[in-house]
Amino acid sequence: MVSHREQALDRVFHALANPARRAIVRRLTSGEQNLSTLAAPLKMSFPAASKHVRVLERAGLVKRRVAGREHLCRLHAGPLREANDWTERFRAYWDARFEALDAVLDELNREGKDRHG
Repeated sequence: MVSHREQALDRVFHALANPARRAIVRRLTSGEQNLSTLAAPLKMSFPAASKHVRVLERAGLVKRRVAGREHLCRLHAGPLREANDWTERFRAYWDARFEALDAVLDELNREGKDRHG
């Protein structure tokens, strides 16, 4: 059975898998912005940008509020922290693998120098 937490993590990684949505998240790190401003550098229509923001909202990464005709978006970083925590669990594994690879490469270099030295 998939837990609620795993489903939330799946939504975050799905949302971040798209370059346009990652660009929106990056732009929101500087503060709240209206949807038209977010869409402009991506060269996409308001409806297309709105669809991307909806995916980010479902993942909990963006909060949107409507003020008159303006859609204002702000970053909600909590789910990013959870995704980072998940990926950090693998750091020790990869660090150990890279250290083992470094040791093998060092040994090969020493052997090569001994032979051709």
